[in-house]
Amino acid sequence: MNIENTESQMKKGLLELCILGIIRKETEAYPSDILEQLKSSKLVVLEGTLYPLLTRLKNAGLLSYRWEESPSGPPRKYFALTEEGEAIYEKLKTAWTELSTSVNHLTTTL
Repeated sequence: MNIENTESQMKKGLLELCILGIIRKETEAYPSDILEQLKSSKLVVLEGTLYPLLTRLKNAGLLSYRWEESPSGPPRKYFALTEEGEAIYEKLKTAWTELSTSVNHLTTTL
């Protein structure tokens, strides 16, 4: 069994929840800040993974964005949760809580 592949698939399954949670906590977030927070939580994600995911979440109506001029380079795109994004985040968070409780129960030795 390839443990690295299994671990990677588990992380991918939770990435949307984590990204929505970061953006929700910050009210809005710049992609490099999202990457930094993921990295500091030991969820290392590459830019090539994050940007398509942000685009998919935006196209699904879960995120909005705004451009802000940057004094040191090109304009920056900041993402925020929409009302629908907030509702989906809450549902995902509830599902994760229930799932993690079940997994903890099943994997804890008595």
